[in-house]
Amino acid sequence: MFNKEIIAGFQNHKTPFYYYDLTVLDETLKVINDEIAGFNYKVHYAIKANTNDRILAKIKEYGLGIDCVSGNEIKWAIKNRFEPGKIAFAGVGKTDEEIEYALKTGIFTFNVESLPELEVIDTMAGKMGLEAPIAIRFNPNVNAKTHYYITTGLEENKFGINHWELSALFELLAKLTNIKLLGLHFHIGSQILDLSVFKNLCNRVNDYQREFSDRGIEIHHINVGGGLGVNYQNPDGEPIPDFKTYFQIFKKFLNLRPNQELHFELGRSVVAQCASLISRVLYIKEGIKTNFTILDAGMTELIRPALYQSFHLIQNLSKLNDDPSSKYDVVGPICESSDCFGKAIALPKTERGDIIAIRSVGAYGEVMSSSYNLRDKAAVVYR
Repeated sequence: MFNKEIIAGFQNHKTPFYYYDLTVLDETLKVINDEIAGFNYKVHYAIKANTNDRILAKIKEYGLGIDCVSGNEIKWAIKNRFEPGKIAFAGVGKTDEEIEYALKTGIFTFNVESLPELEVIDTMAGKMGLEAPIAIRFNPNVNAKTHYYITTGLEENKFGINHWELSALFELLAKLTNIKLLGLHFHIGSQILDLSVFKNLCNRVNDYQREFSDRGIEIHHINVGGGLGVNYQNPDGEPIPDFKTYFQIFKKFLNLRPNQELHFELGRSVVAQCASLISRVLYIKEGIKTNFTILDAGMTELIRPALYQSFHLIQNLSKLNDDPSSKYDVVGPICESSDCFGKAIALPKTERGDIIAIRSVGAYGEVMSSSYNLRDKAAVVYR
């Protein structure tokens, strides 16, 4: 991803900044479209991963829809010229204002996450003289084998309707007159690397399909969410996730009905590898048990390591070809002990002024940045 010319150009920019390689994004989107060609598959980009307008413009070029989890995300998607009819709206806590806006806008579907939410949407749609398109989000109780904080498909999680609520759901659906049931929705977690998990999901989806077909309820589409992980350890070796195997699992194990659509909500796997956080070394601080590399970037620019101890590859671009013979705790300037990008990171002997790249930040990097400590917002540079 980096060569001498690119690294030399970094010297002209104030750090920290996000560096986006749009070629990587192009190649990723092309692979996605190639793998779903010829199938009745639809991909919605999970906009929470990255809302950068140039990233969204590129995603729109490839015809993807949008998956939103707030009213403002819907507004942002529409501002960036995505069609309302390609927008799915999920989230456990949709406000009345958000529901009203989405109804007026004419989105593709509400992914409904609880029985009370279903009743609220029905009531509001009735008052507006509209029919609300919905998909029921179920909690399939499938272990995603990922970090606890990004697991969403277990019964202990807050997301979706549980299987033991099915009888109450069917009773409620029979009474509601202002909704149109289009789909069944599932999402089990994020950064999933054990792809056998998706086979387990397919089996659970097939079970739910039978529950509905046994009652004579036809389902227009199945939405299996996203969750496909990326290679944070070796982003250059695997810049594009294994979409081929991912989609083949659903082709093989999911029993779609004739003409039924299969929808995906991919976020991290689309954008993570196209960006790096570029920073400068402010100080090298020697300690008793460890040495510290103190950067001008911090948890305000990339909170994932502080939030759930995530790994990001860290490279000293000023000495990219030197032997990584030293170890450092790589930290930021924020007044929090959790402001740490990695401990005992192997780097070449590092000095003040060296350019550091923290890789794979295209997902949940810029979009989760903050002004804590009254920090300036980091700039953005594109290739």
